[in-house]
Amino acid sequence: MKYLSRREDRPRLLTVRLAVVAFFFLNGVMTASLSARLPGIQMKLALPAGQLGLALLGCTVGSLIAMNAAGRGTRYIDSRIITTLAALLMAGSLPLMAWAPTLPLLVLALILFGAGSGAMDVGMNLLGVEVERAHGRPIMNSFHACFSVGSLVGALLSSMLAALRVDPGTHFLAIALVTGVGFVGGARFLPSMTPVRGASKKRSLRLSPTLIGMGTIAFCALLSVGALFDWSAIYLTGTLHADAGLAAAGFATFLVCMAMGRMAGDALTTRIGAVALARSACLLAAGGLALALLSTWTPAAFPGLALVGVGLSVPLPLVMSAAGRISAARSGDTLTAVTTWGYAGLLAGPTIIGFIADHLGLRLALALVVMLCLLASLCAPALRPQRPHESQETP
Repeated sequence: MKYLSRREDRPRLLTVRLAVVAFFFLNGVMTASLSARLPGIQMKLALPAGQLGLALLGCTVGSLIAMNAAGRGTRYIDSRIITTLAALLMAGSLPLMAWAPTLPLLVLALILFGAGSGAMDVGMNLLGVEVERAHGRPIMNSFHACFSVGSLVGALLSSMLAALRVDPGTHFLAIALVTGVGFVGGARFLPSMTPVRGASKKRSLRLSPTLIGMGTIAFCALLSVGALFDWSAIYLTGTLHADAGLAAAGFATFLVCMAMGRMAGDALTTRIGAVALARSACLLAAGGLALALLSTWTPAAFPGLALVGVGLSVPLPLVMSAAGRISAARSGDTLTAVTTWGYAGLLAGPTIIGFIADHLGLRLALALVVMLCLLASLCAPALRPQRPHESQETP
């Protein structure tokens, strides 16, 4: 691929970095807007937890399929084109979910939204790895921090509009229009990563303990983050009997702390290393969620959600950065391999949590996330920097 150079002038690198930041930010706005208004969509269609979990499975299936297609597509198509088209699909499908009158149409809309999200995730992180490589220092957490800030903006806006009783359809249409304009305007400033013809046939990825460890962390981290995005507001309203505004505030607490953790993530990575940071963060997330699940009073659950936000803030960016460094020539394939593990967690998560919630309650269902955070902490050594001659490819 045609890469950015570390010798690029600073204004050029800054412009490129801000363009990637904008895509992460707007992605967060859309994702959190959907998550925060899920209770309203669930109520409109009178869906029990199990059926809502099945609907969310459609989102993850679409993500998984599109993510792998996007990873392969980076061998032949400029990554900024893939990222932009995926972003527009994600924005365009957002209002369709609010307008869906039946469960099958909601699933279809979620599949489209998931397809845009999955392809955009691969494209954004590939572009982020390339900008990080050009800077020559850890900055991946800063991109994911902007996603978290966007999620916070989306959650706060959703909380306000829900309190004002603005219907999700009008809300989502406005978000789609604003983000669509932002994507079109920012696309021209994204870094160009032009594939080299024939390069994709030279090598293939090799499964290794390092890649398995990274994939396991991605699996646990994405399932955990997805569980908090999809079920935290429902846990607060359904299990702790909070009103919609207080539930959205609890979700916002989680997002604020996640954003703060990611803002500090790059400096912490430089200071204590990716392995120690990932291990500590996963243990913190497990402890925080356990505290939230043991609470019987909504305000008492907020400190636990705050700790979960901090703990889950850095594992995924650390994995993406480490995966992108394994092979500069095959970053798209490597990131796809790792994120496939992650999206497998999202694929299984909504259905498993919804099934357990129907039979044992949402509190016990979310206890699964605590165990997965503990598992991720055990896999942290996979993020140890490799020596230059090490590779996960075979001829």
